[in-house]
Amino acid sequence: CVAQLHVLLFQGVIQDIYFTLQHKDAYQVILDGVKGGPKEKRLAAQFIPKFFSSFPELADAAINAQLDLCEDEDVSIRRQAIKELPRFATGENILRVADILTQLLQTDDTAEFNQVNAALISIFKIDAKGTLGGLFSQILQGEDIVRERAIKFLSAKLKTLPEDVMTKEVEEYVFAETKKVLEDVTGEEFVLLMRMVSGLRVLQTVHGRQQLVELVVEQAFLEQALNPADPDTVDRLLQCTRQALPLFSKNVHSTRFVTYFCDHVLPNLSTLTSPVAELDIQLEVLKLLAEMSPFCGDMEKLEANLNMLFTKLLEFMPLPPEEVENGENSASEEPKLQFSYVECLLYGFHQLGKKLPDFLLDKVDAERLKDFKIRLQYFARGLQVYIRQLRVALQGKTGDALKTEENKIKVVALKITNNINVLIKDLFHNPPSYKSTVTLSWKPVQKTRGSSRPSGEEMGSGGSTKKQISPLPRRDARQIYNPPSGKYSASIGNFNYERGGFRGGRGRGFGARGNRSRGRIY
Repeated sequence: CVAQLHVLLFQGVIQDIYFTLQHKDAYQVILDGVKGGPKEKRLAAQFIPKFFSSFPELADAAINAQLDLCEDEDVSIRRQAIKELPRFATGENILRVADILTQLLQTDDTAEFNQVNAALISIFKIDAKGTLGGLFSQILQGEDIVRERAIKFLSAKLKTLPEDVMTKEVEEYVFAETKKVLEDVTGEEFVLLMRMVSGLRVLQTVHGRQQLVELVVEQAFLEQALNPADPDTVDRLLQCTRQALPLFSKNVHSTRFVTYFCDHVLPNLSTLTSPVAELDIQLEVLKLLAEMSPFCGDMEKLEANLNMLFTKLLEFMPLPPEEVENGENSASEEPKLQFSYVECLLYGFHQLGKKLPDFLLDKVDAERLKDFKIRLQYFARGLQVYIRQLRVALQGKTGDALKTEENKIKVVALKITNNINVLIKDLFHNPPSYKSTVTLSWKPVQKTRGSSRPSGEEMGSGGSTKKQISPLPRRDARQIYNPPSGKYSASIGNFNYERGGFRGGRGRGFGARGNRSRGRIY
């Protein structure tokens, strides 16, 4: 009864030692309190953990009693029971408590969910590896909702834990367990897990970064041909490439990805099926290729890759319209100049061209080279028109005036056209040069010492720099710059996109995860 519990618990609070030595039966009464009414349950939720360590022979019964309270219909009782769960996290019990708390993440009550999060953080500080064991056990074997929330918990919380908790041994355990999980994941899970392990201190070395790239390569299926008609396959490649990009450096090479894009993506560029209707899939792919190209190592298929880039570049650089006898154009409409696509392809060609600087002279026949130069000249003329128009449009604009959507697009357009102009000038050299350096129009400007803003040529008459873009930018409305209609009409797109997962969810895209057990396995 409630009165009996009150008497026993009062004695226990005042005389813990006496209670421990003489009142095993009294502790059993407390355990039985979970079968009583709300008052008995609240008292039991408080005092079962208080005296838990004093009765090791009743440990299993005590944990099970507390678990009953964690599933009570009364949310206030559940919260009290969850709050006290970390007190059971001692010795061999840590794994079990972590497993229980992980399963409790499936609650839809916000306060209760926060209580579970706090309890997990608390036991992390007691035994990080044991806590991770419970979390990863549920990620690998638990229900979908538990798996999803456990992954999100780790992705959000691990980076907040101090170094004395996240030791080298603990981080290596996280990486080892994550590799097991990555054998079968959805797109969203893949992104969250890669973000998590990419932040581990133990992987901040060149070797660590290379290990992360190998993880992404396994997920990207680079040994398989691309099916351009399957949006899931295309989406997988986009997701994997985005995760690999921040890992590339002069020591961690992008060679396999660049070669795959040249072998399988560029030949199918026009037939790629976009995973999202509003995504300009061709531009998205070309931007990824451009960003990877500076980090290529030695390439077995360098000439073939350069030839593919060269061929694709020709497709996006039109020939000038033919003129009839009176000097007028025979075509009713001038070709459209696709500046965004050309920036990406020119940049990639320029980067790989550094590795084979005689490509245009020795590997391209004279007729094809002549055709290329005609296209370059025509494109360069149109480019100069737009650069002048953009500078006039931005002349005198500073501060808030440059922050309007229209002017922000014009600033980006000016960066694109300036970049192309610099790269074309390099290729017009005899022999072609590959020495110029440009920053891709969608990337943040790299400030140099003694310089606090980009040059006036980049910004028109002056203004602010473009806001830095995160490695995985949010989905945004596609921005199109439509210059005044005239001889050289064109569109400049600057679209950034991120998908939260793969179409169809788990079982497609990153692999079918099979059926796992249902129900709690306390």
